[in-house]
Amino acid sequence: MRVGFLGGGQLARMMALAGIPLGIRSSFLDPATDACAGVAGDLIVDAYDAPEGLDRLAASADVVTFEFESVPASSAERLASRVDVHPPARALEVAQDRLSEKRLFERLGIETTGFLAIDSQADLDAAGRPGVLKTRRLGYDGKGQRVLDGGDSEGAFDDLGGVPLLLEDLVRFDRELSAIAVRGKDGEVRCYPLVENHHAGGILRVTHAPAPDLSPGLQALGERYATALAEELDYVGVLALELFQVGDRLLANEMAPRVHNSGHWTIEGAETSQFENHMRAVCGLPLGSVAARGNSTMVNLIGTVPDADDVLAVDGAHLHLYGKAPRPGRKLGHVTVIGGDWRRIAELAGAPAQAAAR
Repeated sequence: MRVGFLGGGQLARMMALAGIPLGIRSSFLDPATDACAGVAGDLIVDAYDAPEGLDRLAASADVVTFEFESVPASSAERLASRVDVHPPARALEVAQDRLSEKRLFERLGIETTGFLAIDSQADLDAAGRPGVLKTRRLGYDGKGQRVLDGGDSEGAFDDLGGVPLLLEDLVRFDRELSAIAVRGKDGEVRCYPLVENHHAGGILRVTHAPAPDLSPGLQALGERYATALAEELDYVGVLALELFQVGDRLLANEMAPRVHNSGHWTIEGAETSQFENHMRAVCGLPLGSVAARGNSTMVNLIGTVPDADDVLAVDGAHLHLYGKAPRPGRKLGHVTVIGGDWRRIAELAGAPAQAAAR
């Protein structure tokens, strides 16, 4: 079996590596000559929307998937005319527009924060309320966002590029969670335990899996939300849903139609990793168990990489480096700690105190 990827970053790399023991070969379309997934398969260097590159990717694969949601939906549609594409282009279209995403949540009975479409500074002035102002497209890891306290909206529309925006209500939440599910070609859906996430500067720094002190009711609610999305989109593969816990309620923040940073713990911490399950799903293979093997914590390595000797000296620490050049704010790797001192790893990784407080 051959799987093609739109994108050649660390997510594609980890999926391709998970596919090797299953006899699955991989190819990648990426504009970067040094795309880090290249070590795990054949790299096609071209733009994501280049017809020649897309045709080469289709010819190299039995099925095509994508590693992040910013690739053009039109590219997925072109590929789908020549080869199976999973997840479908519609999942990309929804996830690429926060307004479409929120409206889908509402239609499926998935509770979310209040929101308002903003198409001009006049719309923002008329709203006259505090909230989180976000670009409808392309924002991630805290980019394309501005928090408004009710009195600082002047010029905010132009500051965010003069593009269509979404104003979301500020929510006093207890914690941030995420649900990760996988749906096979036969329609079977399996959901991993919900996890607790800690961000700093809009970037995920620490994930605890499973989420501590999580009630069965909240787990069931998260699974219901993720399953509803997967079934509505006729989804095949892994998807993630970011959530705010408010008491016994879960409010959907946004979805990611792909494997997700908050699921990296599954490589060592679950019976079957999210990466292997995605490869199983898109190739039509039976899904693997999503049960956790115990408690684990994933710590992201952002901007710099600590000394490997220091990391590996911590019992239960599993180091994953992505082969990317360091730069501020860049995800360079992660460490999953099972049964060991994750706070020591957070310290080595330079995680802010608020991300390592639990």
